[in-house]
Amino acid sequence: MESPDYVRLSLAAGITLDLVSGRFYRNARLYCVNLLLTYRRGCTANCSYCGLSKIRPGDYEGKSFIRVSWPVFPTELVLERLSDKESEVKRVCISMITRRESVRDAISITRMIRERTDIPVSLLISPTVVLERDFPKFLEAGADKIGIAIDAATPELFERHRGRGVGGPHKWERYWRCFETAVKYFGEGNVGSHFIVGLGETEKEMVYSIQKIKDMGGETHLFSFFPEANSLLEDHPRPPLPVYRRVQLARYIIDEGIGRAEDMEFDGEGRIIDFGVDIEPYVDSGLPFMTSGCKGRDGRVACNRPYANERPSDEPRNFPFPPEREDIERIRRELWEYTTS
Repeated sequence: MESPDYVRLSLAAGITLDLVSGRFYRNARLYCVNLLLTYRRGCTANCSYCGLSKIRPGDYEGKSFIRVSWPVFPTELVLERLSDKESEVKRVCISMITRRESVRDAISITRMIRERTDIPVSLLISPTVVLERDFPKFLEAGADKIGIAIDAATPELFERHRGRGVGGPHKWERYWRCFETAVKYFGEGNVGSHFIVGLGETEKEMVYSIQKIKDMGGETHLFSFFPEANSLLEDHPRPPLPVYRRVQLARYIIDEGIGRAEDMEFDGEGRIIDFGVDIEPYVDSGLPFMTSGCKGRDGRVACNRPYANERPSDEPRNFPFPPEREDIERIRRELWEYTTS
């Protein structure tokens, strides 16, 4: 059961397409169907935090990813359900793994989706196996946005968690060159980088990486580290919620063009102590604390990934719906807490 004939679906996507039974806590809804390419031999990378790492025990098809299971379904069945749900689904995101054949299969499945539906398609690509000549093919197949999961905010952390530190194939410089190339072909505002808060960076380091992405013509999609069982970081702590809240707000200020990293102030530990602008209107809106991701045709975030960063019983780290007044008041308090755990 391999791609392109089969794909893995996130648990939330399976529920949305009525292929998996379940429901969303607090009436959350998923608007982006996330597909993951699947191969018997799995991913060739060893990223320390990733559930798909080749050195994590178990068969690839049974490995979780971003906290949840990703069951396998025939691509044709998924296409049928996408056609049935076309009015409800705002975007499809196809995620490659680090295998060269995933480039070919992502292009093939993109073409299938665009031939059968009018749903926009994003590609989450692996720069280690993508070449510049692939980008025109992505566009020709019908993809309109590209995602690149740089994940780590500094070259040292990238090397430790994705490169030589874990015997992995990824290189910091190649990821950034690939990002630049993606913007060249897809245009400003159509390329997003994933960053994971909590891999050992300071708030200042993360904020300046977000600013670099913005200056290159991209935007940032934030994740909060969650330990995957049996991964190399299974015992690594999650980032304190106040840390994540401050980075969320900084990302919003930068990506929306409200302010810049160099206008912000940081303490001796690299923690944000001043955002450089009046933050109250933005905090009060709740928007900075909602999931950041690719937008749908309506200009609103479609890739809202309900509960990908936490269990449903936890306080949402990325809100998949507008925070309520009670949520905002709690966030307002969290922003100025400077705990170490």
